[in-house]
Amino acid sequence: MIDLYTWTTPNGRKVSIALEEMGLDYAVHPVDIGDRQQFEPDFLKISPNNKIPAIVDRDNGLSLMESGAILIYLAEKTGLLMPREGVGRLRTIEWLMWQMGGFGPMLGQAHQYLKFNRGKAPFAEERYAKEARRLYGVLDRQLGREGFVAGDYSIADIAIWPWVSRYEWQDIALDEFPEVKRWYVEIAAREPVVKGYHVPKFTQDIPMP
Repeated sequence: MIDLYTWTTPNGRKVSIALEEMGLDYAVHPVDIGDRQQFEPDFLKISPNNKIPAIVDRDNGLSLMESGAILIYLAEKTGLLMPREGVGRLRTIEWLMWQMGGFGPMLGQAHQYLKFNRGKAPFAEERYAKEARRLYGVLDRQLGREGFVAGDYSIADIAIWPWVSRYEWQDIALDEFPEVKRWYVEIAAREPVVKGYHVPKFTQDIPMP
């Protein structure tokens, strides 16, 4: 049994989708970041950086924060959604790190300036809009070479997909990135993805282009 501490954000949805895909039993503990519950002392014991998601594996008492680390741990625990060795494993980690280091953080900034604070910082709006489009171009080219980002469906796709699900927040038209659109729609139709998207609660249907 995995205890999952999460909220309705792209980073949170990565882990709930992975848990559903892997068929692991888990208990959901909502952490309402709008209500600053991520700063409560009990949660900080599990996630010292006061960020969701975080997990506790009841099998061994291990607690983990950081969505990328959690995805790798769950893949290694189950032997699913990441090759155990070889180039396939490295490619999966490579694209997972691309999401963690660039795609997620830059799109997060795009959300701040293009959705929540539009008109307050024109330079920032231009910068992050351009960077979002550049990163979507990188992803589109990769998906034109591979059916999924690292060859087979993996934790790398699961890490990237929830960020793409907020394409409207980023002023991105998926029709301009046909390989991303194909990949996004295919993944959105997966039953575990639908279930994981609505953890810890329903907010809206999955956006569809």
